[in-house]
Amino acid sequence: MFDYETMRVIWWAITGAVATGFVLTVGFDFGIGALLPFIGRNDVERRVVINTIGPTWDGNQVWLILLGGAIFAVWPAVYATLFSGLYIAMLLVLYTLFFRPVGFDYRSKLESPQWRNAWDWGLFIGGAVPPILMGVLVGNLLVGLPFHLDGSLRTFYDGSFFGLLMPFPLLCGVIGLLACVFHGAVYLSCRTEGPIEQRARRVAVIGGVILVVLMVLAAAWVILGIPRPEILTMAGPNAPSNPMAKTVDFSGSWLANFQTHPRMFVAPALAVLGVSAAAALAGGGRSTAAFAASAVGMGGLLWTVGFGLFPFMLISTTDPRSSLTIWDASASHLNLQWSLAITLVFLPIVLLYTRWAYRVIWGKVTAADIAKGDHTLY
Repeated sequence: MFDYETMRVIWWAITGAVATGFVLTVGFDFGIGALLPFIGRNDVERRVVINTIGPTWDGNQVWLILLGGAIFAVWPAVYATLFSGLYIAMLLVLYTLFFRPVGFDYRSKLESPQWRNAWDWGLFIGGAVPPILMGVLVGNLLVGLPFHLDGSLRTFYDGSFFGLLMPFPLLCGVIGLLACVFHGAVYLSCRTEGPIEQRARRVAVIGGVILVVLMVLAAAWVILGIPRPEILTMAGPNAPSNPMAKTVDFSGSWLANFQTHPRMFVAPALAVLGVSAAAALAGGGRSTAAFAASAVGMGGLLWTVGFGLFPFMLISTTDPRSSLTIWDASASHLNLQWSLAITLVFLPIVLLYTRWAYRVIWGKVTAADIAKGDHTLY
């Protein structure tokens, strides 16, 4: 099929594509959950908001499972380092996600206002906390994580949960939450009408402006204030995976990849222009076009991070040589080939089913729909 080097690049791109699918779908789910207690002023309005994502929220979370599975199968060293070193953070994300299925299914079982209000705040927690922590994770991917490998390539994490909460990662956490809220508000403006749509449009306009400012601030912070590792020597992109067979120091520039491959500048341009256009379109009432622009902006933001990090996947601040790259953290060549063959069969099925599902459910959710389906809708 393909040589080892090419397979590694292909899987880096596939991993990025799956992460993009996660951001574009679960992103607006999270945002709508975070907005729920504020954008719905009474029980009927909150049920309208919930039912805009009611048919698809659980299917959207499959992208998170796909992403975790891809990392486990293709980048085992990355999986081992993240899921062992960041154990507390990962569990916190998992525990807050528990509020979502229970909140969706049990919120409307009782008519008690106290019961429903409590589950609304549970859905808020399940929508707001994960994007904050995931944003903090992205920030730490750029700053670097304190881990090292021993002679047997065992991972040892040298930090703590609170060590993750540095100023720049916290800024990324704010960006993560705001990006989801913005994306969710644009989606709500497509799927609702009346007062809810008007509120969603206002949130999209204000959130879009703030998000662009914070993205530019974060980019300047990375370029001017965060050192980037550079590979000095390595075994080669076709060599067996061994992170310790290279030398690394922090003498690189975060603009190096973009300067070497100027086409990569398309990603940050799409991030800024996409979010800006989505805010303007949402404010002008062109909700469907705004959602398309928002999706472009979210994808551009994610790929900007990916292009900047390449070929690094995890940067070690304790021992730079232990940093994991796509050239030395992948599974075997045969594993990558079989995984690609399976992915080429099943990923298109997932994409086609997702497209069909959204085509079927697309349209406005109204208070009349809630009244008509009082015993069948969330």
